[in-house]
Amino acid sequence: MLNERQERLCAESRWDFSDLSALFLNCTLKRSPELSHTEGLIRISRAILEKNGVSVEVLRPVDYEIASGVYPDMREHGRDRDDWPEILEKVLAADILVIGTSIWLGEKTSVATRVVERLYSASHHLNAAGQYAYYGRVGGCLVTGNEDGAKHCAMNVLYSLQHLGYVIPPQADAAWLGEAGPGPSYLDEGSGGPENDFTNRNTTFMTWNLLHLARLIKDAGGIPAHGNQRSEWDAGCRFDHPNPLYR
Repeated sequence: MLNERQERLCAESRWDFSDLSALFLNCTLKRSPELSHTEGLIRISRAILEKNGVSVEVLRPVDYEIASGVYPDMREHGRDRDDWPEILEKVLAADILVIGTSIWLGEKTSVATRVVERLYSASHHLNAAGQYAYYGRVGGCLVTGNEDGAKHCAMNVLYSLQHLGYVIPPQADAAWLGEAGPGPSYLDEGSGGPENDFTNRNTTFMTWNLLHLARLIKDAGGIPAHGNQRSEWDAGCRFDHPNPLYR
């Protein structure tokens, strides 16, 4: 799965990442166990993480019944079934979240859009420090396709994650694109995808940057809780900004 350079980087690592966990949400349109080219790219990042002792889970949201809506549990709002709360538990337990998506009409998949919407539905929840719930976690993005749009999809996903509270490291995305139009996809014979040096490099950089930033944040006890606590703001604290109530 990993090439010689990727294996060497893992072997030469002097950091302990064994207390970290990562979740990949593969937003393919294909249900398991159908072949997912996006999951093929995910496997490289996953292998690097696991080589470094990280606990990793990969799931396909399309395998679940995820209701549309803007609340954490849509069963409380008239839906008969909503599996999102189960996925949200895994999201909140992970130090690293990577959203993978294929490209259709230049955009991330409809599944990825729904995942981002449902992530947003819990963004008002607070952690123990009074910050938004996703604070203290890092996020990345992987994209595959046979048409232009990889950077556009990554910009959309990474902006969404940081807006929700995730920290985005440098080079937090990677992609593989085949020739425009019909042709081999990432895992197809003759595509050159798994051997593509540009994609392998960016996937490797993304994964190590996620590791390093997650390590730094965890060792620091999370994002410092000053100037960013919703609970304190609602209580009237303005974090050194003049409080109009006391003018």
